[in-house]
Amino acid sequence: MRKLLACLLAASVVVPNAFGAGFGLGQPVDRAALAAWDIDVAPDGSGLPPGAGTVARGGHVFADKCAMCHGAGGEGGVGDPLVGGIGSLAGAKPKKTVGSYWPYATTLFDYIRRAMPYNAPQSLSADDVYAVTAYVLHLNGIVPDDARLDARTLPRVKMPNRDGFVPDPRPGRL
Repeated sequence: MRKLLACLLAASVVVPNAFGAGFGLGQPVDRAALAAWDIDVAPDGSGLPPGAGTVARGGHVFADKCAMCHGAGGEGGVGDPLVGGIGSLAGAKPKKTVGSYWPYATTLFDYIRRAMPYNAPQSLSADDVYAVTAYVLHLNGIVPDDARLDARTLPRVKMPNRDGFVPDPRPGRL
């Protein structure tokens, strides 16, 4: 045991010095490059960008950028279904869609903004992301067909399953 402890102690002194200041991997990132990735949106809407979108505009963007994977009406295809599943969460085969499962409309915006369309993530303008969000929420019967979403109105959208989650009691968590 003493030999093992001696080896570990020696290694703790020798190994860091062998690599100098680091492992020579990666490169420093400047603030401008980092800012381009600092686009997360919290459930309360913190981080939403300026812009706005309507259900009507969202229908056009969805048809052009989303329907190829999610189906013309959001029913699914290659991509997951975005509509349906209301009342299915307690069943044997729950259908987790935007309308049946997601607790916050801002999460939908955040996901679309960062990850969609699948073949060109982060390619939609903020206005188009608001519009597609409005359209998908409309397909689920959550907002009316004349809805216009922006940083002020989107966090106010009450999702059907908002109260279906257990709050995280740990401090400092969303």
